[in-house]
Amino acid sequence: MPLSGFNWLEIVYLVATALFILSLKWLSAPTTARHDVWAGELGMALAIAGTLCERGIINLQWIFIALVLGAVIGIPLGLVQMTAVPQRTALSHAFGACCATLVGTAEFYLRAPNVPKFTMSVLAMEVILGGLTFTGSLMAAGKLQEVLPQRPITYKGQNFVNLGMLAVAVGIAVTLVLHPEHKDLFPGMVGIALVFGVMMIIPIGGADMPTVISLLNSYAGLSAAAMGFVLNSKLLIVAGALDGSSGFILSVIMSKAMNRSFTNVLFGAFGQVQAASAAGTEAKTVRSASAEEAAAILAAASKVIIVPGYGMAVAQAQHKVRELYDILTKKGVDVVFGIHPVAGRMPGHMNVLLAEADVPYDKLLEMDNANSDMPQTDVALVIGANDVTNPAARSDTSSPIYGMPILDVDKARTVMVIKRSMNPGFAGIDNPLYYLDRTLMLFGDAKGFVGDIVRELSGGAHH
Repeated sequence: MPLSGFNWLEIVYLVATALFILSLKWLSAPTTARHDVWAGELGMALAIAGTLCERGIINLQWIFIALVLGAVIGIPLGLVQMTAVPQRTALSHAFGACCATLVGTAEFYLRAPNVPKFTMSVLAMEVILGGLTFTGSLMAAGKLQEVLPQRPITYKGQNFVNLGMLAVAVGIAVTLVLHPEHKDLFPGMVGIALVFGVMMIIPIGGADMPTVISLLNSYAGLSAAAMGFVLNSKLLIVAGALDGSSGFILSVIMSKAMNRSFTNVLFGAFGQVQAASAAGTEAKTVRSASAEEAAAILAAASKVIIVPGYGMAVAQAQHKVRELYDILTKKGVDVVFGIHPVAGRMPGHMNVLLAEADVPYDKLLEMDNANSDMPQTDVALVIGANDVTNPAARSDTSSPIYGMPILDVDKARTVMVIKRSMNPGFAGIDNPLYYLDRTLMLFGDAKGFVGDIVRELSGGAHH
């Protein structure tokens, strides 16, 4: 029985839209995050199935070939380690943006020169946003994967050049809206957008990548929404608008967490190594401790706050951290986790890692709640976190992270920091925390060192 159904298709799209909205709502809490994944996947499956039943499709062969190719590429991309999720997310933005750019380009050449002004406006927006998001996301993925330099690359007049390029692209777009017959200008607009994406990410350091990823996510969504107007697809408009607005809101949250503005993120070159502060560390001394000493201090504590960072992700130490949580809890120690909103390389990175290790959700404290407990905390155990625990953000007005809200681990009675070396974090600046009298440095791989502490605590239990 043929699926005749314009009404049927509209209902399918309406259900898919509702699932996308629910998916976004459920994503806001760890306890419902798994529902979010299923709702999003089901919504996308319905959207694809409904589109394939559209009577306007003439030949399904190429579509199915594309679906198979997409699955062949997508499945391995989805099976990456947790440390690679930020760059995989950036690649997803790149693929979506590339799709929008290609569709926009095809629609322009199919319709030109008879393109209505409104259609040409949203088409130009789709292509410009899609192009810069495509190359920008590839650059972000390269920096996160460390195949490209993580430090910002800057030169005199950089912002003028970048904004000038964007202005030229917008100028071409306005010309095409007024005179769509000038088809020869279209490749120039696309080319400038692609180059601008690269130039936009070059001056951004690794410390700003969480904010940049969410901002690129917003751009990709807005590009998809514009594509929905071009293709007259209500589902694309709604899905793109959801993606664009949620990405923008997340970027605002990330910027507030770092006490920075969008312009500062995009043009501030945050992440430049400070040679002066690095040179000043030579005269300072740190106190280090062994796993045995660390275990004894933890066992004697009443309250412990564990502060995870990217070092935990790199070492894949989350399961060992869960073992440490279990054994300390059995010994009667009150253990919670202090989560900074920009710890790691993407929003929620630490929450996802700890959830993967089945750490109870109610033990994950947001920054403000963790900070209120710090003065009453016996031990703050920092695992691979650098910049989000740097007291210079509170006291040093010359520091590039001054004003950024941090986890106040230095207010705990004892601070223990698991770190491979004294190298600076993503922001490239020294951390005065490491030189405090109450701080003990635990040098080594996070997974190995936490494992050693667990063994010491277990051995103590047997005796």
